[in-house]
Amino acid sequence: MAESTVAFRYAKSLIDLAKEKQKVEEVYKDMLFFSDVVRKNRDLMLALKSPILRHEKKLNVLRAIFESRVDPLSFTIFNIISKKNREGIMDSIATEFVRQYNELKGIQKIQVTTTLPLTEEIRQQFIGVVAKATGKQIELEEAIDPKLIGGYILRIGDQQIDASIRNQLAELRLSFLN
Repeated sequence: MAESTVAFRYAKSLIDLAKEKQKVEEVYKDMLFFSDVVRKNRDLMLALKSPILRHEKKLNVLRAIFESRVDPLSFTIFNIISKKNREGIMDSIATEFVRQYNELKGIQKIQVTTTLPLTEEIRQQFIGVVAKATGKQIELEEAIDPKLIGGYILRIGDQQIDASIRNQLAELRLSFLN
C-alpha cells in the first residue's frame, strides 16, 4: 500500500480519536513538534526508517525524546505505529494530520515566493485575494528566490500561479523557438 494512503488512514484515525477525546489542539501541537524535531534531526528520521534497527529500539528512542513532551494520546499513537512497524512513515502521518487539521479548521496554507521580502500591504493583499477566492482562513508562508528576477510564484495547495519574470522570459524564449 502506498505510504500516502497509509499515512492518510493513520492521520484520519488519530484526528477522529482526538475529536472524540477533545484533544485536537494538543495533538495538533504534538504533530507540529514531532515534524519540527524530525526535520531538524536527520539522524532521528534515518533511525526510524532503518530496517536494521529493531522496533523495540525505535520505540525506546521515541519514548526518550517524546513521551514526557507530548500528550499521552499522541504518544499512544506513536506506540501503536511502532508496534505496526510503521515508524518510517511517522513524518508523513504527522504531515497528513496537520493537513487534515487545517481542513477541519478551514485553514488554507499558501506560499508566496518573491525576489524581495513582502511589505505588510502586499502581504495583506495576497491574503485578502486568496481568502476571498477560497472562503477560508489563510496562513501565508513566504520564501525568497532572487532567481525569479521579479514577480512572484503563488502556491495554493497543489495549484501554482507563476507570475515571475523568469517564467515570462522562458515563455517568450519558447515562442521565439517555435
